Amino acid sequence: QVQLVESGGGLAQAGGSLRLSCAVSGGTLSGYTMGWFRQVSGQVREFVAGITWNGGGTRYADSVKGRFTISRDKAKNTVYLQMNSVKPEDTAVYYCATSRSFMVINTARLYDYWGQGTQVTVSS
Repeated sequence: QVQLVESGGGLAQAGGSLRLSCAVSGGTLSGYTMGWFRQVSGQVREFVAGITWNGGGTRYADSVKGRFTISRDKAKNTVYLQMNSVKPEDTAVYYCATSRSFMVINTARLYDYWGQGTQVTVSS
C-alpha cells in the first residue's frame, strides 16, 4: 500500500518562503507522476504543480508559475515544493498525490493515492 506523508507546512508572511516535503513509501514510483494540489475549505481541490518521476518533467498552475518549484529526490523517495514569494491567496491545505501516468496531469480524480495534507497559512 502506497503511503504519502506531507510535512513542512506552517505560517509564513507574504513574500516569504516555505518548503513542503512529501515522503512516499510502500511502492515504486517508476512510471508515476507526483502532484501537489491545494484546497481551501468549501472549494474545489486545485492543481498546483506536478513532476514525472522518471524524466523530471514539470508542469505548474499559472497562479504559481515563477514562484513555486517542484522537485524530487529519487534516493529518498521524496517530492518537494519550494514556495517562494508566497501570497495570502496561497493559504490552503496542500496535498501530494501519485498518478499512474507518464505525463503530468492536472485532474485530481486521476490521482490514485493522497497524503493527509499540510496546512499553509500566509499572512499579509
